[in-house]
Amino acid sequence: MKKIFRTLALMLLVTSATAFAASKGEVLVLLSGKTELPLQNNKTFPSGYYLNEFGVPADALIRAGYHLTVVTPEGTQPRADQRSRDALYFGGDVNEMHRIEGVVSALTQADQVKSLKTVLAAGLDNYDALFIPGGHAPLIDLSNNPEVGRLLRDFHRKGKPTAAICHGPITLLAAQDDPQGYEQGVVADRDVSADHWIYRGYKMTIFADEEEKIFEASLKGEKLRYYPARAMKQAGGNMNFAAAWQPHVVVDRELITGQNPFSDHLLASALLKALAAQ
Repeated sequence: MKKIFRTLALMLLVTSATAFAASKGEVLVLLSGKTELPLQNNKTFPSGYYLNEFGVPADALIRAGYHLTVVTPEGTQPRADQRSRDALYFGGDVNEMHRIEGVVSALTQADQVKSLKTVLAAGLDNYDALFIPGGHAPLIDLSNNPEVGRLLRDFHRKGKPTAAICHGPITLLAAQDDPQGYEQGVVADRDVSADHWIYRGYKMTIFADEEEKIFEASLKGEKLRYYPARAMKQAGGNMNFAAAWQPHVVVDRELITGQNPFSDHLLASALLKALAAQ
C-alpha cells in the first residue's frame, strides 16, 4: 500500500512539474509499442523499453523545464522490459529506481501517449528535440517503419537534436529509402545497402557486439535475428565504441547516441547541452 501511495505522489509531482515548466520547450519521446522481440526460428522474447534509459534522461529534461510528449507508432501504451527493473541500473539505489518508475509512469499513462500518425499530422515545429530510449523493442517496429523515417528526416532537416541510447539508435535506419527491405536483407545476411540514409557517415554508437553477445547468451540457446551494431555499420554509420558496459556517448552534428544502459546520465547531459545551444 505504501508503494502505491508513493508512486501516486511521484506521478502528481512529475505531472505538476511538467505542466509548470511547459514554456521551456517540448521534447518528443519516441518509443516502441511492442513487447515481443522476434528471434530466429520464429521464436520471440519479451521486450520493451529499458527503465533507466527512458527515465533518467526524461527526469533530467523535466527538471530542466522541458515538457515531454510520448509517441508510439500506433499510440499504444509502451511497457518496460522487466529485466530493466533492477537497481543495478540506478547505482544500486532501489529508492532511486522507484522514483524513476514514478516519473515514467506519469509520462506513459494511456491517455498521455500519442500515435505517430497523429503527431505527424499535427506537425513537428513545436518540438525542440527527439529522444529515443533503448531496450530491444525499437528493433520490432521503429527501425523498419517509414513513418518513423519521416519523423527523423524532419528533425534532421531542421538540425534539431536527436538523441538515442543503447538499442534506440537502430531506429535511425528508418530514415532511408526502403527500411523494411534493408532489414530483410540484414536478417538474411545479404550485402544490402541503405539507399539515401540521411545519417551515412555520421559518427555514432549503439549497443556493441560484445555486449549483445552477453545478452544473447541469456536467451537459453535462442538467437537474435541480427546484431544492431553490424547493421548500422553496413548502412554507413561511422561506429565508435568504448569498452563493454562503460558509459559512452558520441555527438556528431545534431545526432547524440549512447552505447549502453550505463550511458544514461551522459546522454541526458549531452542532450540538455544541445538544447541550450539552440
